[in-house]
Amino acid sequence: MGLDISVLALDWERLQATPVRERLGLLEDAVFPDVDLDREREPERGWVWPAAPGMPWCARYEFHSTTGSYKPHFWAGQAWEDVRDFAAPELREDLDVFLRGLFWHDDPVDPPLGGLLPPDHGPWRTGLLVACPPGTVSALAGHWTRAEPLLDGLRPAYDAHAARPGRWIEDFDEFAVLLREWAVAVAETERRGWGLLGLPW
Repeated sequence: MGLDISVLALDWERLQATPVRERLGLLEDAVFPDVDLDREREPERGWVWPAAPGMPWCARYEFHSTTGSYKPHFWAGQAWEDVRDFAAPELREDLDVFLRGLFWHDDPVDPPLGGLLPPDHGPWRTGLLVACPPGTVSALAGHWTRAEPLLDGLRPAYDAHAARPGRWIEDFDEFAVLLREWAVAVAETERRGWGLLGLPW
């Protein structure tokens, strides 16, 4: 078993109005809704509205290309590290910011997330927790608006420096698909004025 990730778009004010000790339970309900599972049914893809019954203020985004696994996110991050020095400076500047929440978890959690979850939140590994309040989501959307028209120009450098056949993200097309899925999650969240959380489990 590997690490999985769930991305939630949620009404940030509703989350902040919930007592800190009750937030983890709400988020767990959103990630693991108490519904009967049909094992014959195809896995959910894209937006799940609401994330769980009785939670109209929260939606879950299921990446089409990853089946919930964090591994593609990790390897896409590695690929960006391999190719970023060869990207056009204006693309690199915007993707560095846009991708930070999707790939990287090198910043300490407490300064940006202080008090968001109780300190003894158990299995929720803070080193991988993505937290984007509405203002951050809007900034991410702006970075993607500038980066997206330049993305296809990265293909030759990616093919030369970051393509790894047999890896989770093995070529530019798979890399671009994951980025565009993150852009879908960011765009809809911004449209609602909500925030984003990425929860590892």
